[in-house]
Amino acid sequence: MSPEKLEQLVRQIRQGHVTVEQALQRLRSLPFEDLGFASLDHHRSLRQGFPEVVLCEGKTTAQVVAITRSFIKKRGPFLATRAEPAVARAICKLDRRARYYADARIVAIHAPSQKRLGHVLVVSAGTADSAVAEEARVTAEVMGSHVERLYDVGVAGIHRLLGRKERLFEARVIIVVAGMDGALPSVVGGLVECPVIAVPTSRGYGASFGGLAALLTMLNSCAAGVGVMNIDNGFGAGCLAHRINMGGARSGKGATGEQGGMPGK
Repeated sequence: MSPEKLEQLVRQIRQGHVTVEQALQRLRSLPFEDLGFASLDHHRSLRQGFPEVVLCEGKTTAQVVAITRSFIKKRGPFLATRAEPAVARAICKLDRRARYYADARIVAIHAPSQKRLGHVLVVSAGTADSAVAEEARVTAEVMGSHVERLYDVGVAGIHRLLGRKERLFEARVIIVVAGMDGALPSVVGGLVECPVIAVPTSRGYGASFGGLAALLTMLNSCAAGVGVMNIDNGFGAGCLAHRINMGGARSGKGATGEQGGMPGK
């Protein structure tokens, strides 16, 4: 949509020829911004509630910077995943609001005065799984969910989980991150009534086959209500958990939390 057509649409709204709802429907399908090497979808937030996320992996630093510069002009929330330190530093130079979460390999800009809603709980089996768990946590938080953590409670010491089971019962949706045998999501899924999102990690010894063993275990979970993400896909889990959480928030169910101050870079 050209500036002229956008101006025309605004005039039509002001004159009463087009309703606000009709205008929003038109804006949902606006074209992308063509950078030559990338096509940026600036109106994804209208369709899905959150802007397009930048996957830094596989891109040059120059490409990431060019894409990021275009997105942050919109002054909304921003998320760049799989960002190595050098790429993260280049992004953070573009905007003082940007913060690098090194464990999650995410650069994020939170929406101003954002309230985090609902209750997502991220559970990890072991410390080796924390990078994927943190990717899920930060993703859901930046998107607007209230998130809590319960880490290093794997089945090798199941009493660590059972001693805190009340925290499981309080959640609206639970992300369970595990490598090795991948058994933890079945345990959690058998205890709670809320949706459980299982994330297999590539952590484990030889026969874990880079997370394939955990993935197959989770796909064959005997607990009802367990969905499974791809190996190491913390971002996907955080995004899905946020969508489920917001569905409950819109219906008025569950707890709410408010975001505290977030330090800048």
